[in-house]
Amino acid sequence: MVDLLGVHDKNIKLLGKLLKVNIFSNNEEILIDSDDEEVIKKLKKILSIMISLIRNNIVFSERDIIYLFHTADRVEQSEIISLFLSRKEIIKTFNGKPIYPKTINQKKYLEAIENNTIILGIGPAGTGKTYLAVLSALKKLKENQIKRIVLTRPAVEAGEKLGFLPGDLKEKIDPYLRPLYDAMYEVLGVKQSTDFIEKGIIEIAPLAYMRGRTLENAYVILDEAQNTTINQMKLFLTRLGFGSKMIVTGDVTQSDLPSQIQSGLVKASQILKNVDDIKILYFDELDVVRHPLVQTIIKRFENV
Repeated sequence: MVDLLGVHDKNIKLLGKLLKVNIFSNNEEILIDSDDEEVIKKLKKILSIMISLIRNNIVFSERDIIYLFHTADRVEQSEIISLFLSRKEIIKTFNGKPIYPKTINQKKYLEAIENNTIILGIGPAGTGKTYLAVLSALKKLKENQIKRIVLTRPAVEAGEKLGFLPGDLKEKIDPYLRPLYDAMYEVLGVKQSTDFIEKGIIEIAPLAYMRGRTLENAYVILDEAQNTTINQMKLFLTRLGFGSKMIVTGDVTQSDLPSQIQSGLVKASQILKNVDDIKILYFDELDVVRHPLVQTIIKRFENV
């Protein structure tokens, strides 16, 4: 029973907070202080999923409970159970902690990366699309399946004209690539990450540096791709060489391009769908795996 309730009933207390009701337990039954049939129905669905998973020795984190709350009445129960039972370790952190996909779309995204040459991951911030792309690349690098990783993004940022910032183009773009560094540091540690960058095994560069190159035996990741023009997107995708994968990530609702310029990510998602060996995967607010308030903020701003 404690596996279901959580230590000090933390699981059902969290569910009560999410459902906006009081949930109690007398160690034999779970009681809910509500007559709302929809709330009761949803709680039963969540508890049914949890019981099925507990029988398979799954232990729930706070994030897992929140994900079950958001998906229980929107996704097939069998699909949710499959996420927990069949998810594979992506890679271990520098400290030895395994990292797993946390949502159904994250699982599908990782499968798409494994099985396709070009992958477009489109969706809001916090869905893990760039983070997972970097982890996938690091896994292949550690397994010696590729020779290097190239991380890039266009030199456009909201509210800041890069031409007026100090330093050369790489120095200007570096601060905006910090999330990519964070993922590397988590898996490789700072020392090995720095060593790989100095040796060119991991290259972090603005999109403008891609011109005239063919990238072979590499994972090439384009972040913030909503800020590419159509020509920049074409330039990037045509750098593909043998033995390489390209992962393009972005949020089409957050373009910093002038309103009269169409995003290269939007265009690519239109003209490359149904092309063999190219997979386009869309994330939504259910995939936001940051603090639960981030999901609420995203939904509220979408309605503005």
